[in-house]
Amino acid sequence: MVYPFSAVVGMDDMRLALLLNAVSPAVGGVLVRGEKGTAKSTAVRALAAVLPPVDVVPGCRFGCDPAAPDPACPDGPHEPGAGAQTRPARLVELPVGASEDRLVGSLDIERALTEGVKSFEPGLLAAAHRGVLYVDEVNLLHDHLVDLLLDAAALGRAYVEREGVSVQHAARFLLVGTMNPEEGELRPQLLDRFGLTVEVAAPREPGLRAEVVRRRFAADADPAGFEARWAGEETALADRIAAARALLPQVVLGDAALSQVTAVCAAFGVDGLRADIVTARAAIAHAAWSGRTDVTEDDVRVAARLALPHRRRRNPFDAPGLDEDTLEQALDDARPDDPEPDPDDTAPEGDGGPDGGSPDGGSPDGGSPDPGQGPDQPSSEAGEGAPTEGSAAQGSGGDPSPPTDDAPHAEAAPAPERAAVAPDEAFRARRLEVPGIGDGVAGRRSRARSERGRVVGSRRPEGSVTRLHLVDTVLAAAPHQLARGRSGPGLRLAREDLRQADLEGREGNLVLFVVDASGSMGSRTRMAAVKGAVLSLLTDAYQRRDKVGLVTFRGSDAVLALPPTWSVEAAAARLTDLPTGGRSPIAAGLLRAHETLRVERVRDPRRRPLLVVVTDGRATGERGTDHLAQAHRAAGLLQAAGTASVVVDCESGFVKLGLAHTLGVHLGAQTLCLEELGAQELVSTVKAAA
Repeated sequence: MVYPFSAVVGMDDMRLALLLNAVSPAVGGVLVRGEKGTAKSTAVRALAAVLPPVDVVPGCRFGCDPAAPDPACPDGPHEPGAGAQTRPARLVELPVGASEDRLVGSLDIERALTEGVKSFEPGLLAAAHRGVLYVDEVNLLHDHLVDLLLDAAALGRAYVEREGVSVQHAARFLLVGTMNPEEGELRPQLLDRFGLTVEVAAPREPGLRAEVVRRRFAADADPAGFEARWAGEETALADRIAAARALLPQVVLGDAALSQVTAVCAAFGVDGLRADIVTARAAIAHAAWSGRTDVTEDDVRVAARLALPHRRRRNPFDAPGLDEDTLEQALDDARPDDPEPDPDDTAPEGDGGPDGGSPDGGSPDGGSPDPGQGPDQPSSEAGEGAPTEGSAAQGSGGDPSPPTDDAPHAEAAPAPERAAVAPDEAFRARRLEVPGIGDGVAGRRSRARSERGRVVGSRRPEGSVTRLHLVDTVLAAAPHQLARGRSGPGLRLAREDLRQADLEGREGNLVLFVVDASGSMGSRTRMAAVKGAVLSLLTDAYQRRDKVGLVTFRGSDAVLALPPTWSVEAAAARLTDLPTGGRSPIAAGLLRAHETLRVERVRDPRRRPLLVVVTDGRATGERGTDHLAQAHRAAGLLQAAGTASVVVDCESGFVKLGLAHTLGVHLGAQTLCLEELGAQELVSTVKAAA
C-alpha cells in the first residue's frame, strides 16, 4: 500500500513545494532536508499517486506523448495520432549506488564496433520521463551522477555518448531529492540546481505526534480500509492539480510582482539569475494552485521562502535559511506606491497582508485537504543548535593571564580548564593526500583508479566494455586484418581486440583529526589559531568530498568527539565549542584514533584514511610514567597499520623542543608547522626555493 499523500500530518512546506512542482515541473524540482523519520520518503512516494495519468505511445520504452512524439526517440519515429495508451505517472527511484549506465542508459559498444548495430538499453532517466524521479540520500550520490541528473532535469533531454556513438531522448520529470544534513551537505553548485528547498523536522506538539502514530497504526492494521478512507481527499487533490495545470498558461506575472521577485533576490545577494527565474516560476505555480490568474505579493512571498534559503550567500558551514525581516522589507520596498493617504485618517490598515493573507505568510495553499490536520508546526530553524551568547566571548575580568607553556617539565600542574575560544579566520588550505593509488569512492583528494579521470593505460575487459581505449583496440586488431579478409577501408574487429581504458582520477578519504585540547595548548591566541587552521582543513575536506572524524584529548583521556561522518558542519560545530585545559594524554588520543580507524576499515574498506594530528608534542600526566614513551609506542601502532599521517606542529615561542617533529618520526608522518598549512604559504615557499 502507498500511504495517501492527504494523510501526511503537518509538513506543510514540504507538501506545498511538491505540489507546486507537480503543477509546474519547470520550477526545477524539490530538495527536502531534514532529520531521519520525518516522512520525507513517505510524502514523495505518495505524490505519484495523485499526479494525473499520462498518455504514451504504445510500445515506446521512452514514454513519448502521442500528441507530440519526440522526433529523436530511439524507438521512433512515431506517427502523431497513431494511437495512445494511458498509464499512471511513474515514480522511479535512483539508488545511491547506481552506476552511470544505470542512470542514463547503456550502449553496447561491442555490437556497435563489431556488428555496426546501435543497441541502446534505456536507463532510469527514460523510465522517469513524464513522471517523478526520486533520489533518497541525494547528498551521498556520487558528484558526477548528480551532475548528469541535474543536467538532464534542466535540459529535458538525456544524452549518451560512447566512443563516437551517440543517443539522445526526452527526459522531462519532476526531480525530488531527500537528505539528512547530518550525513553531509551537497556542494553549493549542486544545491543551486534544485528549484525549491524545504527544511522538515518532526512536530514538537504531543497532539500532532499522537496523530502521526494513530494514522500509522491504522494504515498497518487495515491498509485497504485506510486507503478507502482517504480516497475522496486523494481524488480531490488530483483534480486540483489537474485544474491548476490547465490554468497555469493563463497566469500573468505583472510588472509589480516581477519587481518584487527581483527585489527580494537582490536583497538576499544571491548569485546569478537562476534564483529570480525559479522564484518567478514558483510564484506563477502558486497562483495557479490558488486558482488565480494574477500573481500577488503573497505568491511572491511563498515562492521566495521556498526558492531562496539555499541560494543566499553564506559560509560553507552555515545552514540554509531566510531572514523574515529582510524578506518583508524587500517586499515593502518593491510594493507599488499607494495613493496619497489622508493625514487625518488614523484608522489602522488591516494586518492581514495582501488579499487577506496572514501577516506571516502562513500556509497559503488555500487549506489542507487533510481534515484531521493540526496547527502548523513551529519552525525548527531558529535557535536550534546555536551556541549560547557569550560562550566563546571572554570578558576582561575573570580571564586570568595564561601561564607560559614553554617549560618542558612533563610533571607540571595541569592548566585550569578554559571556556571555548572562537577560531581565527579560515584560509585556503594546502592539499594533504594519502600516498599511493587507491580504489576508493570518487572524490578530490588522493590519486585513485576510477571510472572518471585521465587515461593511464588499457587492459582486456573482463565483462562488457564501458570505456573503450580506441588506440590500443586498433593496435590489437591491426595485425589480423589480412587473415580476416579485409579488402576495403573498414577495420575488421573481433571481441578479443577490444581494450578497456584504465582511468586515474581522485578519491575521497576519511580525514580523522586528532586535536590536542590540553593546557599546553591553552594560550588564547594559539588555540584560536589552531581552531582556525583545523577549520580551514575541514573546509578543504568539505570541498574534496571527504568523510571526517574528530578525536580530542585533554585531562586524563581522549574522546571521539565526532564519529566518522560526511557532516563537516557537525565537525566544525564541535571544534568551535571545544574547551581547553588539563594534562596532555597524547598516547590516549593516538590509541583512540587507532581504534576508530580499525572499526572504519571494516565498515568502509575502500576509503583510505588520513590522520591529521594537531599538537605541540608535549605529553603530560600522572607522575612516575614516561608519557612520551607511551605516545611513541602508540604512534608505532598507527605506523605499523599503514596509516598515512600528518602532524601539525603547534609549538610556539623562541625556544622550541621539537617534540611534535619527534612524534611525526614515530608515526612515519609528514610534519608541518601551523603556518605551512596555507596554500599561499606553500606557493611562496616554492618560489623562494626557486
